Amino acid sequence: FRLASVSKQFTAAAILRLQDDGVLSVDDPLCRWVDPCPAAWAPIRLHHLLSHTSGIPDLMARPGWGLRRVTPATPDELTAESMQYGLQFPPGTKIRYNNAAYNLLGHVVQKASGLPLGDYLRKAFFAPLGMADTGVEDDASDVVMGYANLGGGGPTPQPDHNVSIIFAAGALYSTLDDLLVWNRALHGGRLLSPESYAQMIADHAPADTPDERGRPRRDWGYGLFTNSLGRQVRPDFLDRQIYHTGSWSGFRNLITHQPDADVTVIVLSNNFHQREAVFLLSQQGMAEALGRAFPTAMNR
Repeated sequence: FRLASVSKQFTAAAILRLQDDGVLSVDDPLCRWVDPCPAAWAPIRLHHLLSHTSGIPDLMARPGWGLRRVTPATPDELTAESMQYGLQFPPGTKIRYNNAAYNLLGHVVQKASGLPLGDYLRKAFFAPLGMADTGVEDDASDVVMGYANLGGGGPTPQPDHNVSIIFAAGALYSTLDDLLVWNRALHGGRLLSPESYAQMIADHAPADTPDERGRPRRDWGYGLFTNSLGRQVRPDFLDRQIYHTGSWSGFRNLITHQPDADVTVIVLSNNFHQREAVFLLSQQGMAEALGRAFPTAMNR
């Protein structure tokens, strides 16, 4: 299955592993790793990219997104394009979900490691963990077809995935089994130092970040969020869960982890328009594993 934005935690973990190895720090200026570097980027630290607080405009917030969405690009081209835009806000002052920032983190991983992102992830994580069915999509990876329910009809194939434009923000594929291995290793303390893992799951949002849709807001970590997802189903439950969603070109996914009970639930779907079904399934599985009341509907 194509992971879409679930991929972001892998890019974040790569940055943190390089930090553990003494190659870089999340406090590094972005301009240490981008040359030439726009003057507007001087205040940006890797931390800002990881936490969606950089102020760099996202891909989808730029003119011509429809054409860019279907046009292949290299990592260097994506970095050069990001340089063309001013900041939307001073770094660290606001939160705005940002695929472009994660592509820039992929650029940093490649500069710091001397390897393409996929090769570094394979060397650092996938090969040691035995994750043979996980990697960066290259059209030879046997990913299933994604679908979307368009025009009131049945599922329509979505073959034009073009993950090149989200190479470090959403281009990975994987399986249920590999993702369970990954989650056990990540949350079990086998991939990162305690300090780096703590940074990954901490809340980095500015103090004045508002609630979301009338509910308490999520904690914004590095490639992961934390929130009481069970508030969104009926009957509800309040356990804090570490999670990320993913949606792109015919896929809709959610991976969530309850750390106190060490429960992981993984739901992968190859239909973009199954958002509510994927969410409800994830919370049904989580509630059942934790012994909570079994949710039967979304809490609208």
